[in-house]
Amino acid sequence: MAPKLYVKARFFTADQPPWAEALVVDGNKIAYVGNEETARRIAGADAEEEDLGGALVLPGFVDGHAHIVGTGEAAGQADLWGARDLGEIQRRVARWAAENPDAPRVRAQGWLPGTVPGGRPTRQMLDAVVPGRPVYVQTYDYHSIWLNTAALTELGIDRNTVAPAGGAIAHDEAGDPSGYIDETAMQQLVWPHLDGNASDADRDRHLEAALAGYRATGVTAATDMGLDDGDLAAMVRAEEAGRLTARISAHYRVYRSEDPAEDLAQVAHAVELAARHDSPWLRVVGIKVMVDGTVDGCTASLGRPYADGSLADPIWDVESLALVVTAADAAGLQVAMHAIGDEAVRIAISAVERAVAANGPAPRRHRIEHLEVVEQADIARLAALGITASMQPVHADPAIQANWRAKLGDERIERGFPWPEVTDAGATLAFGTDSPTSPYAPLPNMFVAATRRSAFDLSLPANIEGYALPLHEAVTHATRDAAWSCRAEDRIGRLAGGLLADFVVVDRNVFEGPVEELLEASIVRTVVGGRDVHAVVAAVAR
Repeated sequence: MAPKLYVKARFFTADQPPWAEALVVDGNKIAYVGNEETARRIAGADAEEEDLGGALVLPGFVDGHAHIVGTGEAAGQADLWGARDLGEIQRRVARWAAENPDAPRVRAQGWLPGTVPGGRPTRQMLDAVVPGRPVYVQTYDYHSIWLNTAALTELGIDRNTVAPAGGAIAHDEAGDPSGYIDETAMQQLVWPHLDGNASDADRDRHLEAALAGYRATGVTAATDMGLDDGDLAAMVRAEEAGRLTARISAHYRVYRSEDPAEDLAQVAHAVELAARHDSPWLRVVGIKVMVDGTVDGCTASLGRPYADGSLADPIWDVESLALVVTAADAAGLQVAMHAIGDEAVRIAISAVERAVAANGPAPRRHRIEHLEVVEQADIARLAALGITASMQPVHADPAIQANWRAKLGDERIERGFPWPEVTDAGATLAFGTDSPTSPYAPLPNMFVAATRRSAFDLSLPANIEGYALPLHEAVTHATRDAAWSCRAEDRIGRLAGGLLADFVVVDRNVFEGPVEELLEASIVRTVVGGRDVHAVVAAVAR
């Protein structure tokens, strides 16, 4: 096959130099990126030339934190994003139930806690609109779930059910479950039941839905944060059938069990999976642990109380977490630790420090996910240890910040999501979306990163505008740095000779126009391994 020569475009390389005027692809790799004269010489007279008509070309986006099968699954559920009150939630749930009369369960996602009176959802609120079928309503952050009476009955959850450590089952005044379940109680009592009712065909369909969305929005790789064996099996089937169109690096979810031997057994299983799955398309690279919950649910572990005076215990204490981190580190796995509150961040960093002390020097690349409330001293600690700060711009969108800010209620809200402080300290900042907790499209995510304004509602004021990043830095964190975070920097994340030919064509140069163009721009072409996997407007060829 003859090389391909791409010209008449602005190529942002996420490398040095940052801009180029031509790109040569030979097979599945980039042969050259740079000036057009040299590109023509390298491509040769027989090259297939494509005039991109002045478009912008970027490295393929690497979603640094995603739940891939869950993203596809959410696309088929009732969408509660933007529902502003209980009545709107009930109407959307009822409409989905009416439109899907044969579905054994009514599933919904995207609910914001502040939209329910007092922030206290009850099973009766859902019974009022869907009394006969189980209803499962996932919060937007996927850290708690709201159930109706039929769902509680199906799960066998009653007043005698004990929540596992790190989770809670809310009860009403009579002592019965109210319908609200959070954190590990949801993860261990609810999710396994739902997963057990998902067939292989369901998982395959959900994965393909996510991949289709990725192709259309320019995501050419993603790091799956916390998959299980069923999700991994779906990915393996897709890889074997040649259906993967995004490169996946995966972290296996490890739950705290109260039994150190069981915790270590989960790590050992992840080690086996990593040895078995290490291809250019699918790699198991590490484990994922949840050190705390979320600010919105008052389950993030903080050093100082919430506005209501409460404090949440971490899911993992430093001793139990260090045991798992040290074992994974010794086996060469990456450890990704969900830590939103400052106390959880300190625990995560301390666990890595203990692993380093126990195992000695190594080319480790651990990471902390989210870091929404974090002290400057701890940013310096993680930078010194080489820990990646994995953060999601869309989580700072002003449209979903009102409840977050109210829960903290003090000066901490003015240092939320401090991206520039991370890079100023010398740490690597990797951007992602955490889909399906947030939309997966990269360009609106870049808008939030570059402005701290809302991609959902432009009328809202910016959320700490001083933390906005230059657009070229934001894109680099979502490409080059996200690739580095999953040990793929020698294959993807930049436009550079020798790397895989994963790139996207944008319908306009978003670096030159008003920044709001990021919300209007679209990906007209997605190329993975030199092959078009998405094309809206054919390039002009000659």
